[in-house]
Amino acid sequence: MNFTPAGYSLLPVLPEIVLAVGAMVLLMVGAFRGQRSTPLVVTLAIALLILTGVLQCHYLPAGKLTTFGGSFVVDGYARFLKILVLLGSAATLLISYGFLSERPRRIFEYAILILVSTVGMMLLVSAGDLIMLYLGLELMSLSLYVVAASNRDDVKSTEAGLKYFVLGALASGMMLYGMSLIYGFTGTVNFTGIAAAAKSGSIGVAFGLVFLLAGLCFKVSAVPFHMWTPDVYEGAPTPITAFFSSAPKVAAFAIFVRVVLTAFPNVTHEWQQIVVFVSIASMALGSFGAIGQRNIKRMMAYSSIGHMGFALVGLAAGTPEGVQGVILYLVIYTVMTFGVFTLILAMKRNGHAMEEISDFAGLSRTNPVLAFLCAMLLFSLAGIPPLAGFFAKFYVFTAAIKAGMITLSVIGVLSSVVGAFYYLNVIKVMYFDEQAGATDAVRIELGTVVVVSALFNMLFFVYPGPLVGAATAAAKSLF
Repeated sequence: MNFTPAGYSLLPVLPEIVLAVGAMVLLMVGAFRGQRSTPLVVTLAIALLILTGVLQCHYLPAGKLTTFGGSFVVDGYARFLKILVLLGSAATLLISYGFLSERPRRIFEYAILILVSTVGMMLLVSAGDLIMLYLGLELMSLSLYVVAASNRDDVKSTEAGLKYFVLGALASGMMLYGMSLIYGFTGTVNFTGIAAAAKSGSIGVAFGLVFLLAGLCFKVSAVPFHMWTPDVYEGAPTPITAFFSSAPKVAAFAIFVRVVLTAFPNVTHEWQQIVVFVSIASMALGSFGAIGQRNIKRMMAYSSIGHMGFALVGLAAGTPEGVQGVILYLVIYTVMTFGVFTLILAMKRNGHAMEEISDFAGLSRTNPVLAFLCAMLLFSLAGIPPLAGFFAKFYVFTAAIKAGMITLSVIGVLSSVVGAFYYLNVIKVMYFDEQAGATDAVRIELGTVVVVSALFNMLFFVYPGPLVGAATAAAKSLF
């Protein structure tokens, strides 16, 4: 399947084409059938994401594929993280059925926007130059700005979308400025070309790198570009908050790792300093900032900032083992946090959402199964062995120690201890506080997602081999 005369192969980009064309077809279905088509569009969107995953896994030939002059790369690293992105998007649509079933929220465009955002994420993960990076990032982000404000009757949701858009535009501007500096001093936008041209000690490249990484730090909500996270997490509809905490974070982190390792291997010292600072600041602010929160979505926002700091510990090592740790951290973090947000979405009392930590009081007596699953997910987020969250931190800290970053690892462990406090506080409220009242019945799809994520976290230590092996192979494909 080639264009002539340029001869660009479309095979590597086939899953993205299928997903984009499928999204446009579903847009037409929604446009002709109106808002009553919402359940059908959501169901077909999930099927389309599964089809795209099958194409990604089984249709593309093995090994490294490139097209469009090296600007689009499909390797083991991209394949692994694209599957994670597709799973996050499909799970988001699955848990959104109940949210979209209420009459004012029957918006078929919701599923279309998530599909378009997923196309952007897949382009981002496979970006081989700065232009593809920016195209993927903006395609992902513009859809996210809209879905954050999708609950049009809620002032907080509208405010969340506006804040995210304004700060996102600022971050994009900084990133573009950094890209222009890098292009000006290296004469190329391709990562391989930048790697050959960028030399340690070049002031221009260093400035460009700082602005580029600032934009990427915004997308992964790392300090000091985290300011949007608590407000957007609290204001956006809960299914969208679950989405923000999973697939877009994976895609943004994927390109963060690819950029510094493939485009700037000769200026490692420069980017390592930035990553170490951002990692320490994120771990510290995430751990201490969450302690005073009363809203559980805001608490999870600060938790997310802290976890991005932990993941950056693995990147700071700059080794294949460090990248393996980052990939495993992203997988485990995505499952943990998605489970918690699904549980928050499932928790209702008399039809009203329970979003304050005090609303969870006495949950162990009204719904002991849900309380137990929630406790397991929170223990995992805190890094308590033998749950999956402990191993996520173990892999990144081990890689950092082997790379000689003892101080960074010690700070990480201490931050983890501080962070355990606010997770344990929620568990204390569920098990020891005075009962706040019975909760509504949980929808079956939400209960299923919570059970699957909790079981993954509880049983990961039994048979981690396949996931660890896949992450190791994906990491090695970058080097």
